[in-house]
Amino acid sequence: MNKRFVFVLLTLIVAASMLLSACGSAATAVPAATEAPVATEAPATEPAAPAVGSPEHPIKVLFVPSVDANIIVTGGQVMADALNQATGLTFEVTVPTSYAATIEEMCASPSDTMAFIPGLGYALASQLCGVDVAFKAIRFGYPVYWAEYIVARDSKFQTLADLEGATWGYGDQGSTSGYMVPTVELAAAGITPGEQVQTGGHNQTVTAVYNGEVDFGTVFYSVPLNPEGKSIFSYDDYLAGKITSLDQYEIPAESIPNCAPDADGKKLLCDGYRILDARANIRVEAPDVVQKVRILAVSQAIPNDTLSFGPDFPADVRAQIEAALVAFAGTEAWGTSIGSADFYGWSGIAPASDSEYDMVRAMVAATGYQAPK
Repeated sequence: MNKRFVFVLLTLIVAASMLLSACGSAATAVPAATEAPVATEAPATEPAAPAVGSPEHPIKVLFVPSVDANIIVTGGQVMADALNQATGLTFEVTVPTSYAATIEEMCASPSDTMAFIPGLGYALASQLCGVDVAFKAIRFGYPVYWAEYIVARDSKFQTLADLEGATWGYGDQGSTSGYMVPTVELAAAGITPGEQVQTGGHNQTVTAVYNGEVDFGTVFYSVPLNPEGKSIFSYDDYLAGKITSLDQYEIPAESIPNCAPDADGKKLLCDGYRILDARANIRVEAPDVVQKVRILAVSQAIPNDTLSFGPDFPADVRAQIEAALVAFAGTEAWGTSIGSADFYGWSGIAPASDSEYDMVRAMVAATGYQAPK
């Protein structure tokens, strides 16, 4: 074979080999296609919770069922409307089934409840979940009230000692004046009642005594007014220890036969004296209630009822409500709401401190009392 031909052939083979190698390298140098990133949706945001006091999240105004629920709902709505006009907030009036249910609701809804609860209820609720007091009731100048033991006027009972074994009517075990204070006082006196009848409220207890269904009942006592519209004894006299006999708690005996509701049925009057204790609450259905039911004894003084707020109630909203309540207490409409004698009979309100209810806490501790379930 011609050497020149061989040389040319080898040259072509080497060149072809180099060309194929270059093509292969070029092919491998092409970057592989990458997948486009998958678009992801932004996480959905939770809608903001309605503000406390908005129409979607009304403030619950709780009233204990110590008097007729219809009166509470009607008068409570008067208050709710007034507070709404003053603050723009929305309120929902609620009457739980018992004192214990009121406490339970406040603790279960700590950020949107306000409640008108007695001293015992407040003492329990503050210890249970931190409910906080704002105001106390003033009734005709008194920041305190009392429990009274009532019996039929013609009954044999003359002293507390006579109640040994007697049938006892009371409204609710969560009522300070209706149950708790009498429980402590009767035990301290060594008196054991007989059958106990839970009536459902102060009005029902007075009715039970009036009808002879129970031997005695325990309800709230407020100082009567004299014909000039002033209390028959002053709070200063009480503090000074000048009120020492049962006669001083009651209107003059000669005026009792003349007790009757006034013309429009809103007051129970006796020769101008006005009865303010629980007996007055049934004056329409029982106009002769004072003639038929008498006071057997009056308890030690009890701190007045409270307006309290749930433990997590918004401070700014609470401040608006407090200011509006103070203003509302100075209006005539107050007397058709919580100021009505048929409602809770609050003639006004005053700031209250937690320490004022230490006396009630001591009473709870001494008895081991717990709110009924």
